[in-house]
Amino acid sequence: MLIKIISEQSGIAADKVKNTIALLNDGATVPFIARYRKEATGSLDEVAIGAIKDLYEKLTQLVQRKETILATIEEQGKLTPELKKRIEECFDATVLEDIYLPYRPKRRTRATIAKERGLEPLAQIIMMQSEKNIDGRAQCFVSKDVPAIEDALSGACDIIAEVVSEDENARNEMRYIFAKFGSVVSKVVKGKEADGIKYADYYDWSEPVARVTSHRLLAMMRGEEEGFLRVSITVDNDRAVEKLERLFMKRGSTTAKYMQSAIADGFKRLLSPSIENETLGNCKQHADDEAIAVFADNLRQLLLSSPLGQKRVLAIDPGFRTGCKVVALDAQGNLLFHSVIYPHPPQNDKEAAAEKIVKWVKEYRIEAFAIGNGTAGRETEDFVRSLSLSPEIFSVNEDGASVYSASAVAREEFPEEDVTVRGAVSIGRRLIDPLSELVKIEPRSIGVGQYQHSVDQTKLKDRLNTVVESCVNMVGVNVNTATKQILTYVSGLGSALAANIVRYRAANGDFRTRKELLKVPRLGNKAYEQAAGFLRVVGGDDLLDNTAVHPESYSVVARMAKDAGVALERFITDAELRKGVKLEAYVTDKVGMPTLLDIMEALNKRGLDPREQAKAFSFDPNVHEIEDLREGMVLPGLVSNITAFGAFVNIGVHQDGLVHISQLADKFVSSPSDVVKLGQQVMVRVIEVDLKRRRISLTMRGV
Repeated sequence: MLIKIISEQSGIAADKVKNTIALLNDGATVPFIARYRKEATGSLDEVAIGAIKDLYEKLTQLVQRKETILATIEEQGKLTPELKKRIEECFDATVLEDIYLPYRPKRRTRATIAKERGLEPLAQIIMMQSEKNIDGRAQCFVSKDVPAIEDALSGACDIIAEVVSEDENARNEMRYIFAKFGSVVSKVVKGKEADGIKYADYYDWSEPVARVTSHRLLAMMRGEEEGFLRVSITVDNDRAVEKLERLFMKRGSTTAKYMQSAIADGFKRLLSPSIENETLGNCKQHADDEAIAVFADNLRQLLLSSPLGQKRVLAIDPGFRTGCKVVALDAQGNLLFHSVIYPHPPQNDKEAAAEKIVKWVKEYRIEAFAIGNGTAGRETEDFVRSLSLSPEIFSVNEDGASVYSASAVAREEFPEEDVTVRGAVSIGRRLIDPLSELVKIEPRSIGVGQYQHSVDQTKLKDRLNTVVESCVNMVGVNVNTATKQILTYVSGLGSALAANIVRYRAANGDFRTRKELLKVPRLGNKAYEQAAGFLRVVGGDDLLDNTAVHPESYSVVARMAKDAGVALERFITDAELRKGVKLEAYVTDKVGMPTLLDIMEALNKRGLDPREQAKAFSFDPNVHEIEDLREGMVLPGLVSNITAFGAFVNIGVHQDGLVHISQLADKFVSSPSDVVKLGQQVMVRVIEVDLKRRRISLTMRGV
């Protein structure tokens, strides 16, 4: 049943879903399935496999929820065969909760008190709407707890109000009205106007639920969380009550007066608040999903941004009063030296700073500068450029560097150094290999999203960890140089096995083969199967160990070499020779054409990093502050962040400018990520500068 539902909801063939779930249940990871089990899944990619995994987990939780509901209703003695069948066949969480609502244990309500006083039969009489002498019937329910007819009728109406609020059809009709005709309304909290000025746009805001964008909703809800705004969803109450009356009122009703009163009360007191919260929750969930998707896409781009590669780097963490922290790193990112220079105010010791930089470049054979893009970043870059030295100069995004420098990971790596040295090292290593350095930082601390602190944190963390895992396994990891942090994300490993690999390497020296991984404590056959293809042994005993070919396919490559009449080493290194291989001859019941094509691609890209190499960049030398900007200026910039409404571009003035989605191209753009990528070098034109609000509007149209 679950396989059929997942197939229908995902649009993926049932046999592919079945095979994917079987692999997941057997302990296979998403990257492993996507890369090495294409025959079983029909070459599904990570996105499709991830969707199957998410749906399967969601439905499994729903099945567990149904078991709880069935047990609860059965304990009450109210589980009829019809009700049981309906619950068992339900796979919609909202419908399931609506079915359960009348049976759910609840706190003592006005309706339950009325029932305790014996007024449920009177409520049923009123709802039948055929009793002509309702006051006379109500007289029968007068008692010590119900002193008057009015009290009896009032209590009966409380019961009816709750019945209305728990009715499935009524709830569905209200959901439709709130979603279709409701408005999201935001009002400023009285007396908070001055303190909450950054939310001024939403002090008196209203827009249809159906049209509210994720970034606006999250901004409003952030304002409410901080105590500056009140956010609600409003509907036409008369319209809603009229709809409920059509559901519950009968033509010629003799108890219309009481039915109308109970329905209006049920809507206002019970149904409206419930559906409002549910609708707002659904809007928030949709906004969260959209914001998380943007963040995940940005994080992927950042993790896969171009590495400089193994070059000797002089990294500088800029600063004014406290000076610029300078570190020299070797080609592997190891710290060689650190010091401080003071080329900026208040010291302005440019001459001494210049002498030191020139000396260090020569002494440590520096091949590139990595300069943080934070405070004093532009000034430091200009200063280094003025020295006219040969190493290329790179501006490095330092978001999250301070988080790393104060982390347990940094303290473990550099126990003797302070946070400023660790931060500078992180900046330099980000240039050498962004992926290896950024995996050490909690993904949420990398500032490439929108309202990341306002979205569902569990969902955000899970999604971002999935992105990191995907990127690490796509690039591959050198098992002899990888840190524990990056090994943790390799398919099938985790933190414990990653630590064991590092300890084994420290005790026994570099790995010579992939198979040697099986000697690592607690790393068994299953973990080896999942991880081996993503781990590279550079300069080892077997050339295949430095490819994406999985060890389970080594025999296939060996057979190809034998059939070609050459040694395995020559077959692996001779691309022209491999062009003559007829892959159809190697198809078996276990090895299909997708795997064979992947093997050939892996051999062609042996040892190659799939990322492009980093390119140097420089800002306009005549622009340093926002005051230097003029409308019409065309400037070079770096895309620093991408949101649902546009892209932010660093043009070197300490304040990123916004290229609104409508200004990204001369054609319609549905998503900014279709046009720009994080870190991309672009040309922009200034269209507006708001000095008071420190806002810069840019365009890429016609530039």
